[in-house]
Amino acid sequence: MLVLISYDVNTVDSAGRRRLRLIAKQCVNYGQRVQNSVFECLLDAAQAKMLQHKLCSIIDQEKDSLRFYYLGKNYKTKVEHFGAKTSYEPEGVLMV
Repeated sequence: MLVLISYDVNTVDSAGRRRLRLIAKQCVNYGQRVQNSVFECLLDAAQAKMLQHKLCSIIDQEKDSLRFYYLGKNYKTKVEHFGAKTSYEPEGVLMV
């Protein structure tokens, strides 16, 4: 299923900037950054819960915000892209 993850981390102090880096690093391990604080991740239910647990253990519940949008398996009809950055195919071939 496609999961859209967005976050907003309070970065007024060094601890917040560290949390921001840690969250981004975890999200990069599971998906593709599509905007500064937004990732698209192809996950199964277990991976989604595991990532949710990891990210929730990083954020400061009093200062930060984390959102998971579960778009399911039929996400192609639910996502439209407009603008400068080209879109990518999450299930496409990845050349390294």
